[in-house]
Amino acid sequence: MMRHTFTIERRVPPSRKSESGMTLVELMVSITITLIVVAALIALFLNVTSAQREMNKVNQQIETGRISTFVLENEIALAGFWENYVPQFDDVTLTAIPDKVPTGVPPDPCLAYTLLPTPSWTSDYMRSLIDIPVQAYEEIPATCDAVLKDKKGDTDVLVIRHAETCLPGTPNCEADTAGKLYFQSSQCGVGPSAQKPSEFELATVGFTTMKARDCVTPSVKRKFISDIYYIRTYAETAGDGIPTLVRSRFDLGADGTLGPQPPVPLVEGVDAFRVELGLDTLSSTGAAADYTKAIDWSDPVNMTVPKNRGDGSPDGAFVHCSKAVPCTADQLANVVAVKLYVLARSTAPSPGYKDERIYTLGYKPDGTPNNLPAFNDNYRRHAFATSIRLTNVAGRRETP
Repeated sequence: MMRHTFTIERRVPPSRKSESGMTLVELMVSITITLIVVAALIALFLNVTSAQREMNKVNQQIETGRISTFVLENEIALAGFWENYVPQFDDVTLTAIPDKVPTGVPPDPCLAYTLLPTPSWTSDYMRSLIDIPVQAYEEIPATCDAVLKDKKGDTDVLVIRHAETCLPGTPNCEADTAGKLYFQSSQCGVGPSAQKPSEFELATVGFTTMKARDCVTPSVKRKFISDIYYIRTYAETAGDGIPTLVRSRFDLGADGTLGPQPPVPLVEGVDAFRVELGLDTLSSTGAAADYTKAIDWSDPVNMTVPKNRGDGSPDGAFVHCSKAVPCTADQLANVVAVKLYVLARSTAPSPGYKDERIYTLGYKPDGTPNNLPAFNDNYRRHAFATSIRLTNVAGRRETP
C-alpha cells in the first residue's frame, strides 16, 4: 500500500514580510551619533556667538576712540574763534608795544560770574579768557569741585573757549536768551570811526558799543562758549564702572546764575585722556618771541617776517600741564597746537582675556614716556593719538 506525504507550507502575508525591527544596539548607536552631531552644532554656535561678541567689543572700543577724538578735534579747531577780534600781542598792524599780554596765573575757568556789588569778571579777567582759548590741567581746579565731580585718576582736564559759529536765532542755532553770556567784536576798521581789532564786549546785556562794517549799526553778537572736558568714573549712574568722556559748559543754570553746568556724558568707554600743548615761542628767523617790544620786521617796508613774534608753528617738545608744574598764562597765550592721547576701553569684560599691555600716552618733561601701568583686567583697550592745529590762533601769526 502506497503512502503519500503532504507538506504544508505556511505562507506569511506580504505585509508582514516587509516589517523589520531595530535592535537595541542599533538604537543606542543612532542616538549617540545624533547627540554628537547636536553637541558639535551647539559648540559651533557658541563659538561663533562668542567670536561675534568679542568682535563687537573690539569694534565698539575702536568706534569709541574715533568718536571721542572726532568730538575733541572739532571743538579744538574752533578754539580762539572770536570773529574779528585780534589780541594785541597778535596784532601785526600794531606799531606800539602791546600792553595787554597774559602773564602770571591763567584765568580760572570756573570763576563765578558776578557784576554787582563787586564784579568778579573784571575787564582784565575777561580779556584773559579771550586771549587764552585753551587750558589744560592734570587735576580739576578747586573752584570747579562743586560741579565737576568723580574725575577718573591719572587723566587730564581740557578747557576750550570760542564764540559760537552761528548767530542766535538762526536755523540750528540756539535762540537769543536773556541772561546768557554773549561775545561781540568790532567790524568797523576804516574811517574816522574805526575801532581797534582788540576791542570787544562780553556781557549779558547791551551790545551797542561794537559797530558793524558801516561803523553805525551794532555788530552781531555770538554766544560765548567755554567747555570743560574730562573723564568721569561712571556713565549715567554712579558706580556703573563705565569711564566716560563728559563735558561741562559755561551757561545759564536753572537757578538763573551763570557758571559751569553739570557734566553731560558724551562718549562711554574712554578710559584715559592726556593733553599736550604745542607752544609758538620762536619767529621764523629763530629769534625768541618778545612782546615787550613793538614788532621788529625783517622787511619794514613790506612788513614781512617779524623777528620777535611767533610764526604760528609749535616749537620744541609739546608741553604737559601737570600739577607739579602747571602751565603759565604766557605759555597758554602761545598755544597753537594740541596733541591728544585717548585710551578707549570696551564697556564689558572679555572672559579669559587679560590686558597686560603698557600704554604710552605722551611724554614727561624729561622726555621719558608717560606710561600707564598694565591694568591686568579683562577689558580690551586701544590707544589713539592725534594732533590738532589751532587755526584761529596760528593763522593770525602767519606772515609772508
